[in-house]
Amino acid sequence: MSWQNHGVLEAVGLNELEEALYLALLKARGSTVDELVHEVGAQPGDTRAAVARLKELGLVTHRHGSPEKLSAVAPDVAVAALAARRRQELADAERAALHLAAQFPEELRTHPDELVEVVVGRQAVVARFAQMAQRVEREMLVLDRPPYAQKVSEANGPEMDALARGVSVRGIYSPEAFELPGAFDQARRAEQAGERARVHADVPMKLVVVDARMAMMPMTANGDVESSLVIHSPMVVAALVRLFELLWRQACPLPQWPGAGDHGDGIDHELLAMLGTGMKDEAIARELGISVRTLGRRVAALLEALGARNRFQAGLQAARRAADRQAS
Repeated sequence: MSWQNHGVLEAVGLNELEEALYLALLKARGSTVDELVHEVGAQPGDTRAAVARLKELGLVTHRHGSPEKLSAVAPDVAVAALAARRRQELADAERAALHLAAQFPEELRTHPDELVEVVVGRQAVVARFAQMAQRVEREMLVLDRPPYAQKVSEANGPEMDALARGVSVRGIYSPEAFELPGAFDQARRAEQAGERARVHADVPMKLVVVDARMAMMPMTANGDVESSLVIHSPMVVAALVRLFELLWRQACPLPQWPGAGDHGDGIDHELLAMLGTGMKDEAIARELGISVRTLGRRVAALLEALGARNRFQAGLQAARRAADRQAS
């Protein structure tokens, strides 16, 4: 058995040899150190050191009645406990870092050389955004438009965590943001979790602002996700917040309807909500799982139900009906 290229338990702090030994012990009723040396093909000294660390971590123990024999503790017990310990260590480290940051002189925090970070590499960009989202205390402002550094199903994770902590999140979506598969449902779930969302026909760039003190934006004008700038300059961040607020006033709220489909009033509210985002017909048809031709028939039926000649009038009719419902 080769002990190279495992890495499954790397997240809880095991190196390749330690993981290989643990997996070997899981497969056997009990093994001695010499048997493990033969099993994994490692040097005796390295094997003994790795076994000692596995014992220290609580992953390996001696078999009852056979002190020479080693056995693995069940993964659902040992790995869960180890993961919990790692989470606690990371939380302690983060609190210590925040404590140190609070003691760092303000004039040094804003030294010209430290006003802008350059983050290079897709994974580095994803990780830096996650760090910012974890540290937000009050409000996160987001300008959302493609391209994305992650899959649609993964991109909202840090934001959803912030919402769960009670952080205020405001997002302005470009119509193009809803054209990726699953993006509309993702935005709807974020809204249900507490995000205040609007749509703007011309979102100029991707942007995240955290607590009005730090901002992240692409390095290039085309929104390339392979590199980003993290801005700490108070003056620049303030200007970006003003840009966001200007776009927020111009943007339209996402249509909010009590669920999907026809609610007895002849109106297809799910379709109306999608039309309100500015999504193209191809993207709407994909989200609904129908053909573009079928979508055309449903749009025609919707216009007829609203007494509208075109989509713009349908939007006006829908807004009026929504206002009437809120007033009643």
